[in-house]
Amino acid sequence: MEIRMKSLRSFAFLWILAGVSIAVSAQTALKIENGSQRTGVSLDALKALPHKTVTVHNPHENTDETYAGVPLIELLKQVGAPTGKDVRGKTLAEYVVATGSDGYKAVLALAEIEPDFHPGDVLVADAMNGKPLDAKVGPFRLVVTDDKRPARSVRNLVSVELKAAE
Repeated sequence: MEIRMKSLRSFAFLWILAGVSIAVSAQTALKIENGSQRTGVSLDALKALPHKTVTVHNPHENTDETYAGVPLIELLKQVGAPTGKDVRGKTLAEYVVATGSDGYKAVLALAEIEPDFHPGDVLVADAMNGKPLDAKVGPFRLVVTDDKRPARSVRNLVSVELKAAE
């Protein structure tokens, strides 16, 4: 009986570990949403898209960091977000909520993300200083270049949702 209980506990432990590994692997896709339009972007799919490189100063480390990634507006296009000359009127009240795996959230106006409207860059980065993002920061990180502090640069980014002000 004791041997069976140990086997059952071992099986349960392995089953829990399997569940954890499934949950972790499910987080390797970034969710992009605009109302009922949704998509997921895997790390491989993001790497295949045209990248831009930006350098930002990290005041916490007092160093410059160079990130490579895809402009967020390019990912939002996949879910029907207005872009270019369509960012006007009512769309100026639309905003993005970026969420990290720890529940941390940051908000950006759609106009801040659209390069025809705003000079700063907002990227979904997958590399820093020429190397893939480590587990502490990635696999995805939102990088906002024009902020004086990196508070809206969301690490471990898991979702981006476009919303309209009511």
